[in-house]
Amino acid sequence: MNKYVIMGVQGSGKGTQAKILAKDFDLVHISVGDLFRWNIQNHTKLGARVKRTVAAGELVTDEVVAEIVGRRLSQHDWNYGFILDGFPRNGAQAEFFLESYDIDAVINIDVPYEIVMHRVLSRRYCSRCGLDYNLFLHRPEVANTCDVCGGELVSRQDDTEEAIRSRLDDFHEKTRPVLDIFARKELIVTVDGTQSIDEVQQSIRQQLHLPAQESGHN
Repeated sequence: MNKYVIMGVQGSGKGTQAKILAKDFDLVHISVGDLFRWNIQNHTKLGARVKRTVAAGELVTDEVVAEIVGRRLSQHDWNYGFILDGFPRNGAQAEFFLESYDIDAVINIDVPYEIVMHRVLSRRYCSRCGLDYNLFLHRPEVANTCDVCGGELVSRQDDTEEAIRSRLDDFHEKTRPVLDIFARKELIVTVDGTQSIDEVQQSIRQQLHLPAQESGHN
């Protein structure tokens, strides 16, 4: 059983890397963002709290995040392990998490500030079907038009330079203590996130001593 935490700023590609690892090694990918969406779509009490917070333009509190993640991990459906994306978010959560779970490694995807800014500002989504695009990595065949349904591609309202800078500053301020705690336990492997998706994945596997990715992998 392998239990990993994956960390990196918004736009670092950690969600993509987590999904590849989860698929190839039968891990359960536990994404805080996906948990938020599931609770909102299923109209749970937690979902209502998250929706109210987001609608007010505020960040979801660390306590709510911890509660949602705790409930998900308590389901124990991760027979071969899990890869946790978006948690822990502060030092106290990291300490508690390490007491509760025997973690194998923390994957830290490192991407310079300027590249993250460029990637996030390049994000678009289809106003009709909701499919995600990134003009930096995944350009549509026809400019500003969804390849699947032909809908118009638009930017997210909160993907402004000022908002992104605020989110990046908040991430670094909160996660620095988390990384320090994991570093003291010698759990961190740091990967250069400016490489291609396949190169980042191979680098992660080399450092975790996992089998290499097969050629032609999608």
